[in-house]
Amino acid sequence: MRILIAEDDQVLADGLTRSLRASHYAVDQVGDGLSADHALHSGSFDLLILDLGLPRLSGFEVLKRLRSRGDSLPVLILTAADNLEDKVRGLDLGADDYMAKPFELAELEARVRALTRRGMGATSSVIRHGPLSVDLSGRVVMLDERVVDLSARELALLEVLLQRAGRLVSKDQLVDHLCVWGEEVSTNAIEVYIHRLRKKIETGPVRIATVRGLGYCLERIVGSRAGDTAAPGAGGQPAQVA
Repeated sequence: MRILIAEDDQVLADGLTRSLRASHYAVDQVGDGLSADHALHSGSFDLLILDLGLPRLSGFEVLKRLRSRGDSLPVLILTAADNLEDKVRGLDLGADDYMAKPFELAELEARVRALTRRGMGATSSVIRHGPLSVDLSGRVVMLDERVVDLSARELALLEVLLQRAGRLVSKDQLVDHLCVWGEEVSTNAIEVYIHRLRKKIETGPVRIATVRGLGYCLERIVGSRAGDTAAPGAGGQPAQVA
């Protein structure tokens, strides 16, 4: 999961970045509203943590522009503790949640987990795809009632595929959601991570299908015979592009 932090307090931004990266999120940060707006135009993120008091372009305007483009990216706004008007305005403009400064990191991380779950269409911390499940809170992967040991990168890759289960996800999209700015991860490296992930989860009735030249699709095997599998996409239709 990839998070953008738009916060002009560098000490706070650095602290949030370190904490969220320790929880295996890919995190980028910007210090002003224009940079945030540009990043949201050009990149793919799973959550925006947005300070309202940004220089060059206010957090309100960043949020307004985001929603005017029809982007449903989950947004967590940061605001002064005693400013009710800002909280109401931010929520009315389309924010999903807010936190008043100062705040505890543990609470922020819990809200981040809740918003990323909502973005994945999940109502609890456990996301399921057939016999495969991922506990986003405990970072535990289960397949057929057994724990699957994944590296941080493999787990992040699986989360992206789960979020788009039954739909085609390109290598470039995987790079966008897994990597922070300045991190050199090639599409060839994605192939390596996919290969490692397959070895760990394809012992059960799920698989990562390759659509040659396009990308990957997480799907369930619906029959007992080795060749009896679900076609990419629901109802035997071609996989949808995520």
